[in-house]
Amino acid sequence: MNHRELDAAGVTGPALRAAYARCRQLNAQHGRTYFLATRLLPLERRSAVHALYGFARWADDIVDDLDRRQPAAERDRLLRLLESDLAHGLRTGGGEEPVVRAVADTARRYAIDHGLFADFLVSMRSDLTVTDYPTYADLCAYTHGSAGVIGLQMLPVLGTVGASEEAAPHAAALGVAFQLTNFLRDVGEDLDRGRVYLPADLLAAHGVDRRLLEWSRRTGRHDPRLRGAFAEADRLIRSVYREAEPGIAMLEPRARPCIRTAFVLYRGILDAIADDDYRVTYRRAVVPRRRRAATAAGGLVRILGARMRTRPPAAVPDTVAGAEGAPR
Repeated sequence: MNHRELDAAGVTGPALRAAYARCRQLNAQHGRTYFLATRLLPLERRSAVHALYGFARWADDIVDDLDRRQPAAERDRLLRLLESDLAHGLRTGGGEEPVVRAVADTARRYAIDHGLFADFLVSMRSDLTVTDYPTYADLCAYTHGSAGVIGLQMLPVLGTVGASEEAAPHAAALGVAFQLTNFLRDVGEDLDRGRVYLPADLLAAHGVDRRLLEWSRRTGRHDPRLRGAFAEADRLIRSVYREAEPGIAMLEPRARPCIRTAFVLYRGILDAIADDDYRVTYRRAVVPRRRRAATAAGGLVRILGARMRTRPPAAVPDTVAGAEGAPR
């Protein structure tokens, strides 16, 4: 548990502090890239980001269940329980699950639209039955709820320098860009779950279908058709990053280094995938630790710059301000 973060956020009460600590633990365990970027946020805002991520991770783990220990009917039951718990938590500030207590408290503190959580759970529920997406438009309907709303939930926490409505489309696009990056990186792991998230029409344009994907996953062999399809997916995802990038300048200055760092780190995953010749069906691309550290260091420099720019100017002594020949 990071007491400094909780103290700075004004989180009191042992149960609520433990709930936030649980969310932070989930972020640290499962979102290494995102957790690293979160450490660049102002201290008082980090717990809220951990809560949003922790809740999303908890729901995602229910529907994924990679080991297939839970049948679909049981995962559906667990997701319904989570939905009910969240509805109660958002209404009363309580919740049975620690992640629900933390995210309900965050939603109250930052006046986050409850409808964003409902949209998220709709997409999570679709993962119980939907195994592929015929077109990019079909995939976009899913990613709005699974990722776009995460960017919109984050916006009140990060703060904006102008109207939040202007930053909102860019924030949603950034959430989608992050998830699309994960989809390309995790093609093999998603196949193990029985899912293909890359649009079927994009794959088919290069002669790729599920059968070829599964062959590559099973044999550990590559194919030029796969390389072509994944390279096109790479170009598509980079276009979403370009759509998202202008929104970073719309955030409050102290929040920008965190999001810029996450932006660079996640986009760097695409570089790592390309460097590995798009062998994502049977190998997971990883951004080298040295590059991650260098990006984080750059974020720290930007934080220092933001603090210097927002620090109020020092008072000028009257004896200097009124002196003849004062500096011009």
